[in-house]
Amino acid sequence: MNRLSVVIITKNEEKNLGRCLHSVKNIADEIIVFDSNSTDDTLMIAKSFGAKVYTHPFEGYVKQKNLANDKASHEWVLSLDADEALSPELEASILAVKKAPAHNAYELKRLTNYCGTWIKHCGWYPDRKIRLFRKGHGAWMGDQIHEHWDLFENAGTMGQLNGDLLHYSYYSFSDHIKQIEKFTEIAARAAVAKGKDCSLIKLWLGPKWRFFTDYVVRLGFLDGYAGYMVCKYSAWASFAKYSKMRQYARLKRVREKVEKNAATYNYQPYGQYR
Repeated sequence: MNRLSVVIITKNEEKNLGRCLHSVKNIADEIIVFDSNSTDDTLMIAKSFGAKVYTHPFEGYVKQKNLANDKASHEWVLSLDADEALSPELEASILAVKKAPAHNAYELKRLTNYCGTWIKHCGWYPDRKIRLFRKGHGAWMGDQIHEHWDLFENAGTMGQLNGDLLHYSYYSFSDHIKQIEKFTEIAARAAVAKGKDCSLIKLWLGPKWRFFTDYVVRLGFLDGYAGYMVCKYSAWASFAKYSKMRQYARLKRVREKVEKNAATYNYQPYGQYR
């Protein structure tokens, strides 16, 4: 049977980590917890499950997860977030792969629990993610908040596993709002750094289209009140990101104009004298 390393990156995850580690105890031959200087009981919980603990300052999800994977001793890696756990059916599927793998990477279906409700529509399910893979056949890639693991070219095939990866995302609406603020800030600044902007039409229509798509086309209404809130906040996230993009793009143009004038007339902007 193939041996498996379970790799988890953490930062103040005392609320979630125990559940995650308990769910992998029957399949893990090694547990790696790669922590970003937690100040709560995360490390104590990790050690209580026999995990190998490493600490490293957070440098973005892509780099952090690739560094964490490098710590794995075994050929096969299951990469999880601390707020995720295996369903019994998924556990059985992973055990079958350990006995006789047919591919070099596997997609898992992620089912999200939102404030106590499992969301099966809204574009949130099945939310397939590659999380089980043969080490050295791919890597984490992407931008600051949309990381994904990809197979290298000609590195083999990808399969899909039965069962759900249970994702305990938000315990309250306040958690969701805080996450929207954090991620839209990162996304907007990254987009403007790449030269992107947002028109008034997109700012006005984008959030409305997002709500209609998630709530009607993707059947979010079938998830009841929780589904409505998911779709409403997703639309708000679109509005927040686009409005920030528009603001930061304008500030970037003003700054570039000031710097151009400074170069033309050979003077330094006031701020550089401070």
